[in-house]
Amino acid sequence: MSRKQMVRPGGRSARVQASVHTAVRELLSEAGRDALTVPLVAQRAGVTPSTIYRRWGDLQELLSDVAVERLRPDTAPEDCGDLLSDLTAWAEQFLDEMASSSGRAYIRDALLGDPDGGNAGQCSAYAAEQVDAILARAIAREEKTPAVEAVMDRIVAPLMYRILFRPAGLDTAYARRLVAELLDPGSA
Repeated sequence: MSRKQMVRPGGRSARVQASVHTAVRELLSEAGRDALTVPLVAQRAGVTPSTIYRRWGDLQELLSDVAVERLRPDTAPEDCGDLLSDLTAWAEQFLDEMASSSGRAYIRDALLGDPDGGNAGQCSAYAAEQVDAILARAIAREEKTPAVEAVMDRIVAPLMYRILFRPAGLDTAYARRLVAELLDPGSA
């Protein structure tokens, strides 16, 4: 079982997690990844290094936990008035955020510090929640909608593959094409 799952969600545990996450983000911004150490994070966060080792295990697991938190969307997807517009705007934003250098670093950290795959599942759940919100609005407008998993398989998965393994020439036109092909298979 991962150490992070044993952490209680409220009170002191929440404060420690917040201060450690803040320290990591600040130090990454100020000194860069190569200078980051557990003792340095602990000093900035006002905790002992043993607290970090006990809760996260090592620096990579801590970076992974911070990355997952950073990859969580801050807001609901934009409502542009129809499914095609909503899904296109979301896919373009997803691509822009994930394909950025910081987005790729967060993806890498989320996956590297979590060999059991829980963080990958959490990141996938964040995307699925956003897609579900878009589809729920479309259903309320009585639009024909695909299943959440179809969107994940036909839009999110190809975007992530290209972001991670074939980024050359990746642009918003690709995201728009994926959405159009999903919603109108004859458009390809």
